[in-house]
Amino acid sequence: MEPFKNLLVGLDTSKLDATLIKYASFLVDHSSAEKVQFVNIVRNLNIPSDVKKEFPNIVTSAIQDRKDKIKEAVKTHFTPKKKVKVTYLVKQGQAPMLLDIANKSQTDLIIIGQKKTLDGTGVTTMRLARRASCNLLIVPENVTPKVDKFLVPIDFSDYSKLSLTQTIDFAVKTGGKGEIYCQNVYNVPAGYHYTGKSFNEFSEIMKKNAQESFKKFIKKIDPRGIKIHEVYSLDTNDNLASDIYDLGDKIDADFIIIGAKGRTAAAALFLGSLAEKMVNDNMNHPLLVVRFKGKNAGLFETLREI
Repeated sequence: MEPFKNLLVGLDTSKLDATLIKYASFLVDHSSAEKVQFVNIVRNLNIPSDVKKEFPNIVTSAIQDRKDKIKEAVKTHFTPKKKVKVTYLVKQGQAPMLLDIANKSQTDLIIIGQKKTLDGTGVTTMRLARRASCNLLIVPENVTPKVDKFLVPIDFSDYSKLSLTQTIDFAVKTGGKGEIYCQNVYNVPAGYHYTGKSFNEFSEIMKKNAQESFKKFIKKIDPRGIKIHEVYSLDTNDNLASDIYDLGDKIDADFIIIGAKGRTAAAALFLGSLAEKMVNDNMNHPLLVVRFKGKNAGLFETLREI
């Protein structure tokens, strides 16, 4: 796995912060982490100028109050077994500012939360997922760091190889007892009926093709003693995200790990309104998006699209 030396954790002083801080602590113990930066972007400080004149310290006090709350939460939930440098940053602005901070601090991994029921504004997950220029971990509420089962969706590309090799490395670093489920989602192409085959018959043809591709793919991978299961899922609703999350729920995955394709975070998973709804409403498992080093987008290009 490419070293996660610098971690950035996006907090919002809600109950979800405890979960994110615990994940940061967990990753510190199972990575090359040397520095963890806890960041909070304060959005609601649009104070009229007359009020600022009357109370000149109001903004400074609000920011200090946020920083104090973050420090208290970190003191309670950040308990790594090794020593790392911890810094705190509270700034006024909008959530995409997190990308600028990550770029300037040469962050290797951004950790953000995904809310369902908890109060608080949270961090704009979809925007960061699409435009983050480094590895990204999205953690849903009310989950506990575990490494028993990893789900790695694969399409036999170099990005799949990246995600699987990094998952193997992660599994090794966390004790080597976790199991990896490699999922290939295949479909029956339009026009199959012109071949004279039924839907079920052509489905079997596509599955066998995927199985042969997996044999070639896995020969290039060193499992390093980690148990790897192959799973084939027939996509019947033209929604790759739902197929991935369905299997994640079935096996109770502790992490779903995907390789990002260039600038966008796993285009097949994150593009489209339905896929976006899956991330917002039905995400039950931490999602780790890994990227090839040196294939990140330029910051200016990503920010101007926000």
